[in-house]
Amino acid sequence: MKTFYFTATGNNLYIAKQIGGELYSIPKMIKSKNFHFSDEKIGLVFPVYALSVPPIVEIFLQKTKLESDYIFAILSYGNIAGGAVSHLVNIGHRYSIEFSFIDTILMVDNYLPIYYMEKQITDEPNKKIDENLECIISDINRNKKYIQPVSGIDKLKTKIISKVWSKIPTLSKKFSVEDNCNYCSTCVKVCPVNNVRLKGEKPKFLDYCINCLACTHACPQNVIRLRNEKSKERFRNQHIELKEIIESNE
Repeated sequence: MKTFYFTATGNNLYIAKQIGGELYSIPKMIKSKNFHFSDEKIGLVFPVYALSVPPIVEIFLQKTKLESDYIFAILSYGNIAGGAVSHLVNIGHRYSIEFSFIDTILMVDNYLPIYYMEKQITDEPNKKIDENLECIISDINRNKKYIQPVSGIDKLKTKIISKVWSKIPTLSKKFSVEDNCNYCSTCVKVCPVNNVRLKGEKPKFLDYCINCLACTHACPQNVIRLRNEKSKERFRNQHIELKEIIESNE
């Protein structure tokens, strides 16, 4: 089994590790231009962005060829998933990928412009992540055929939010770095699209940010600020070490 994942703060790497098999980072596969895979089972694990499939995941699916009789996907979300499952199914049709199983799982949301991280972290036990994940993994192990239903209202939400989101500038211009930055370059290493550079000493953020926020959540000094962020608290999945996120995205 091969499991492909995209992670910024460790949530989806944790899911991928629990599923098992050979683990492949989607950003690293794109950078390596390795796009042809076959196995008895092939899985995708990634977060919902703006009630949709993240563009970096769609880029991977557009380029890749997956050969398997059982292709599954797990989408993590922090509030509502909207029509993300339907969006993924449509992407699959577009690129000749037939999904046998797609489900979603509620986890901590790391999007600082909307969520207070203190509350997200405090509420994490109430989301019953491991219990829900265990059920999903059991379904996959049994080769269950299932595509999570999506209501017409949720599809409409995704359509509206996607249009709005596409017109909003990326967060690149909204980052600032406090003076006590120690120039460790962690932000450079965790960025999945090489959008961060060390210019002189302080990091510089370029123009192709994908809004994953890996840079600020992973900063050991917690000195990367985001304009209008809800809190200064930062998050990394408690089961995942920083070096694992670096290895996934560097």
